[in-house]
Amino acid sequence: MLAAAGSAVGLGNLWRFPYYAAQYGGGVFILVYIILAVTFGFALLSAEIAIGRKTQLSPIMAYKKLNKRFSFLGYLAVLVPIIIIPYYCVIGGWVTKYVTVYAQGLAKDATGDKFFNDFTADPAAPLIFFLIFMLLSVVIILFGVEKGIEKISKILMPLLLLLTIGISIYTITLPNAMEGVAYYLVPDFSKFSLMTVAAACGQLFFSMSIAMGIMVTYGSYTKKEVNLTRSVNRIEIFDTVVALLAGLMVVPAVYVFSGEAGLSSGGPGLMFMTLPKVFDKMPAGNIIGLLFFILVFFAAITSAISVMEAIVSSIMDKFKLSRKVSCLIVIGICLAMGIPASLGNGLWSQIKILGMDFLSFFDFVSNSVLMPIVALCTCILIGWIVKPKTLTKEITRNGEKFSREKLFNVMIKYIAPVCLVIILVTYCLAQFGIIKM
Repeated sequence: MLAAAGSAVGLGNLWRFPYYAAQYGGGVFILVYIILAVTFGFALLSAEIAIGRKTQLSPIMAYKKLNKRFSFLGYLAVLVPIIIIPYYCVIGGWVTKYVTVYAQGLAKDATGDKFFNDFTADPAAPLIFFLIFMLLSVVIILFGVEKGIEKISKILMPLLLLLTIGISIYTITLPNAMEGVAYYLVPDFSKFSLMTVAAACGQLFFSMSIAMGIMVTYGSYTKKEVNLTRSVNRIEIFDTVVALLAGLMVVPAVYVFSGEAGLSSGGPGLMFMTLPKVFDKMPAGNIIGLLFFILVFFAAITSAISVMEAIVSSIMDKFKLSRKVSCLIVIGICLAMGIPASLGNGLWSQIKILGMDFLSFFDFVSNSVLMPIVALCTCILIGWIVKPKTLTKEITRNGEKFSREKLFNVMIKYIAPVCLVIILVTYCLAQFGIIKM
């Protein structure tokens, strides 16, 4: 479960969540996100882990075992992490670079307006850090779930939480930080819109590792005597708490030093360009910056190994290959797609796919298209084909109570499919400028 929590807590929490919270209304976004997390997120997370434990198979074979007509769903579910892991390792390489910058005492360099852009435009440096991050993740995967992923997660998850709490406390004690805290936590319903809901739903996928085959994989490793409801609750709570704390680290600090204009610099800009300037203005900012990027690195590496494990597990199950050979295949996938994702910000920046660079295109296809489709098909399979009882029996097999069974049934059959269609349509329209993000 710590390994699954490690998967859920990653760049989605520490990079994307604060940016989304700032962009889509602050407190009202958080309110919508929490409501969706305990309903929509709970249902899908429970379903995927229960599918894994019931079938004891990786995603490709698990969906086929439930219903042969939905065997395609296993391949779609595995395709998501295959697309995600190359560019995730690229971003992980950026984080690794910043850890080394702060560790060398070169924090002042990182505050330069051109530092990040010059780094990503360099043909060699981003590739080197991409390779370092990727190979480190593969080494952990080679040791397997119990010796590799679980062992590293037992160390990193508590440390990650302690670092998050410490930096959050430091941030909110800054002069005038309460104005930023109010912006972040107090709902302003005048900022509520359909995009607030769509963004919160989309964030759930990225943050909780839903519709990637990852939770099915970890479910297949879960022992029969484990209380699934309690485990899902813990993963969900841990993930949400870290995301909220990440916002407390980022939003008030940026608000104090840069105002709302600073919060508008989303994505890479917020973490790699705006935050170094914030740290530079803080007392002991070099140390705070180093701790922050170490924290982000821990979160990124635990998520990366989880995404890789979903792919490795599926390759092993489908083709009966060893873990070593499967890891070599994953390295090949990462190189084939990660190199374009990295060079797309530099040498190949002029190459666009539907108006997007390689990294943005991979992110759009995986997060805004494939993940809603996988989740929607899962809801149809569980809600209408094999019926929710198939999974509720698995969840309650040890006599444990499933207090939210009625909510689970309603969400899987009716509410979640509607939300997923809205997400899919809204994001596609927004990507092509038909509606405003």
